[in-house]
Amino acid sequence: MSSSGGPRARVPLIAGNWKMHKTVAEAEAFIAGLLPRVSSVTGVDVAVCPAFPSLGPVVDSTRGSRVEVYAQNMHYERQGAFTGEVAPPMLTELGVHGVILGHSERRQLFGETDRALQLKVPAALDEGLVPILCVGETEEERENGDTERKLRHQVQEGLQRVETERLGDVVIAYEPIWAIGTGRVATPEQAQDALGFVRALVADRSPEQARRTRVLYGGSVKPESCSPLLALPDVDGALVGGASLEVESFAAIVAAAA
Repeated sequence: MSSSGGPRARVPLIAGNWKMHKTVAEAEAFIAGLLPRVSSVTGVDVAVCPAFPSLGPVVDSTRGSRVEVYAQNMHYERQGAFTGEVAPPMLTELGVHGVILGHSERRQLFGETDRALQLKVPAALDEGLVPILCVGETEEERENGDTERKLRHQVQEGLQRVETERLGDVVIAYEPIWAIGTGRVATPEQAQDALGFVRALVADRSPEQARRTRVLYGGSVKPESCSPLLALPDVDGALVGGASLEVESFAAIVAAAA
């Protein structure tokens, strides 16, 4: 199921999710190595997603470059008694461009709920942040034929409170949970079926906004395996995990998407 308008009507996004890796010094060293490698690349947006302590330093290190900085999570309230949480205005004050929401590790390990994401996605948009809404099925759900049911639930819940005219501002990352950190990668056919279905769910509300929506693939994305995935009709880039921790591998994926 491909989109009318084709993938190149949308600028691909390659975002590196560093998870709980890199001290501030390591993050700054990474950026120093990355910038020369991607400064001349065109036709693709590039983002890194550091841990909270590194957000400010990495924003400073990337200032004036084409690399944007995204956070890995946020709360939906602008302030309040939420120990350990970070509010949207705290991110925008630093110069952060966007935020990952609903990553499977947040859902599985920290109890992230669809109810919370209903509030987080519009809160990010209201604050001028680009939300990357993560969705995906477990191995058991795929084996039971429940992939579409799971994706329908997650996408519809996550976008429920987003105004129709803003649906295209939300980036959706399809991450099959069985492929994250396992070295297993969805086949191009599996990925296209899932990503095409995700876009169709947006189109149920607005075909025009579905044509604007960037849908990313995530799940053990590596330089040697990314080209067939990035060439799929409904793939608009990748949310990269482990391969985003090394300059060489991340830059190679950016080049493949350009």
